[in-house]
This record gives sequence, C-alpha cells and structure tokens, in this order.
Amino acid sequence: MKRLAVIVLIAAAAGAVGLYFFFNHYWIHRYDALIERQASIYRLDPDLVWSVIYEETYFRPWMTGNDGEIGLMQVTPAVGREWAAATGMRELERQMQQDPATVLRDPERNIQVGCWYLEKLYEQYRDVPGAEARMVAGYNAGPSRAAEWNQTAAGARPLTAEEFVARIDIPSTRAYVTSILERYRKLKEERAKSGTSGATSPASANASGAGR
Repeated sequence: MKRLAVIVLIAAAAGAVGLYFFFNHYWIHRYDALIERQASIYRLDPDLVWSVIYEETYFRPWMTGNDGEIGLMQVTPAVGREWAAATGMRELERQMQQDPATVLRDPERNIQVGCWYLEKLYEQYRDVPGAEARMVAGYNAGPSRAAEWNQTAAGARPLTAEEFVARIDIPSTRAYVTSILERYRKLKEERAKSGTSGATSPASANASGAGR
C-alpha cells in the first residue's frame, strides 16, 4: 500500500511539473503572433521585442510602472501621445489625450507603440555594431542617456556592445540591458540549434553577436 501511495505521489508530482511547463510555455508565447506582426511593420527582430516584453512585464498586460508606464511594453502616456501625433489620425490623438491607459492596455496597441519607439531608437544606431544594446538602453533610460553613453572621440571607432554596456552608470539600466541581451542571445542560439529562425530584419542583421 505504501509503495502504491509513493507511486501515486510521484505521478502527481510529474503531472504537476508537466502542467506547469505547459502553462508557462503558453503564457510566454501567447502574444507571439502580435509581436511578429508589429515587429515586421517596424523593421525589428521579433526576438528582441519578445525579450524586451519578457523583461518589462513577463507578458502581463495589466502591469503599471511606478512612473506611469502601462501595459506589456511599459509604454508611457507621453510616448503614446507622441506616437498618436505621428500617425496623423485625430481620433487616435483624441483617445490618447483623453484616456491613454485604456488605449495602452490593449496588447496589440501597446506592442505597436513599443515597436514604434524601438524603431526610432534603432534609426539612431542602425550603422553601429551591437545596435541592440543602445536601443534597449534608450528604451529604459531615455534616448539622451543612451546617446551620452555612446559618445566617443572624433574619429574613434564605435564602441562594442560590451564597451557601451560598461559605460552605463545607472545600475538598474545596466542590469536591464544585460538581462535582455543575454536572453536575446540565448533565444538566437536555441533557434540556430533547432534550425528555426525569427523574421529577417535590418535590426537582426546587425544583431549577430549582440551583447558581445
């Protein structure tokens, strides 16, 4: 009887572990189609966008940050209003002025605005090796801070991603950038081993070796 009880307990534990991994896989990949769609529109590597969302909110669309950031990609109302103005659509501008939280809690809209902002950052560093480090740093600490950390003497070679990260003097931002780049690198390695690949984009072309 004791042996049967042990077997039942082991089976139950194995089932619980299997259920956890199944649910966790579903949880972190349930927005993949939205990420793929918006990333392709804004010429971004969806794996990088996925890595940002993983770090920001672990795919919890209801999250609100201490400084008013909203949704999956923790978009601020200010960035949302900037995006709405750039679209030229008055209805979107009106919605963002009146009730930005409702707009930005929508997962697809939130990913859209987050990707739009990442693309703006990418445009500043598209010709720099390891552009992702600058993009992610700018996403977290602001474009002006990223530009400051990226400065080099006239005629000097561009910083490597590692050199850039070492210059980040805000510990939380340095940890944020390091975590995202490491997750992004591992995801690329897993895809290479399995023979699958993410969407091809200008950002992913510059990303081979991100974080190195």
